Amino acid sequence: MITRRRFFNALGVAAGAAAMVGASETSPHIKAGNVASLKPPFRLPVEWYRATVKRFQARLGAMGLGGAIVADQLNRNYLTGSFLTETERPNFLFVPATGDPIAFIPGLDRDMAASWWVKEFEWYFDFPHSGEYNKVVWKAGPQEDLFKWMLRGLAKRGFGNMKLGIDREPTSSLERRFRETLPEASLNDIARELLFMREVKTREELALMQKALDLHDAMLAFARGYILENGTKVTDFDVRKATEEFGTRTLMAAMGNEVDGKAHHAVGISLGFTCRAGVATAYPHPNQFFFARLAPGQAVQISSVIKIGGYGGEGYRAMHIAPMNDLQKKMWDVHNEMTLKQAEFCKAGAKCGEIGAATLAIAQKAGMGKYVYHRPAHGQGMEGHQAPYLSLGDDTVLVENMTFSNEPGLYNLEGGYGYNHSNCVHVQRERGVIMNKTPLTREFCWLKI
Repeated sequence: MITRRRFFNALGVAAGAAAMVGASETSPHIKAGNVASLKPPFRLPVEWYRATVKRFQARLGAMGLGGAIVADQLNRNYLTGSFLTETERPNFLFVPATGDPIAFIPGLDRDMAASWWVKEFEWYFDFPHSGEYNKVVWKAGPQEDLFKWMLRGLAKRGFGNMKLGIDREPTSSLERRFRETLPEASLNDIARELLFMREVKTREELALMQKALDLHDAMLAFARGYILENGTKVTDFDVRKATEEFGTRTLMAAMGNEVDGKAHHAVGISLGFTCRAGVATAYPHPNQFFFARLAPGQAVQISSVIKIGGYGGEGYRAMHIAPMNDLQKKMWDVHNEMTLKQAEFCKAGAKCGEIGAATLAIAQKAGMGKYVYHRPAHGQGMEGHQAPYLSLGDDTVLVENMTFSNEPGLYNLEGGYGYNHSNCVHVQRERGVIMNKTPLTREFCWLKI
């Protein structure tokens, strides 16, 4: 069990730091903290992406495919690290079974593309597109089919009569347009191949995830200190805004000159924090805005979801401001036990559904079954919720180096409170290991203000 003192020591700060950095209403200037692990690199290197493309190409070769069309943003970021801004504009990557990838992109991204490692690309002016390609178009005209344009680009490169993959289940319309353009080729769904690659993390991906999770820990410590310092003077909204600023300033201070506005620097970063107090904690997925003043007797959830270079995970803590009644104490303890046990159950070779059942059984055995609303966890990846799922209907067998959330919550709407921790769990051979360092203890989570 990680204690509060061990937690602050691991962050490289003194045990009282969280209280000292908390800002009150009369001290609005939030300063950066110091997280020892926040050191370069803050994204995966180009060499990693090149190696990942080669791993994918080996799979394509084994399947007898001449190449694959990659249309999903997550898959394109995973293979190339481009992190282009996505809108309704179609964007395709083609990965041949051998050789370098080829991109087919909207024209507003042409400078971004030219400065990245995938050097061969074509572009269209904008969407819906009319006219010529690889140049600015000035005359209106009929709409072009950009999927067919991309296919014609493959044909002129010698892929027009091959067995090709695509990272989605082809619709009847897509298959028709494919046959019309490349009648001698075939199209095959390879989405599962890429998803499995993304599910099983490499050493480099895990290291980047750990940096994000260490920042989670610092932000949760800050939020706790802010609550203890300010008590009933502030709302959950104030906790959110102060903690987001603290986390942002901490990360930006660590990144230093890397945040210079240049292309491909400081990419894949998202940093969000939420705090909800009172009855809003009783809903697994509330839809209301959070603006409740903190008060004695309330449940409070502090939570962050951070990505650095596209990688990260979850960090939540279910807290409660004293006093607590007996049912609240029991529910928190049972939920805490479920969280710890779920992590332990997540070992290589275990089945998702069986882990979910074993975790939920803890609540049922303790007489807390009426407070269960959802599965214990989901896979954790670039998209946040990633397959597989620790749900009763998922028979996927866990593989070493998968990662999962860790959130078997319990919710009492009638009482107006609920508890939902979350962590990122790394699947290992003998058990799952929680990557977060924030304590899962009464000492840390039961507050007196």
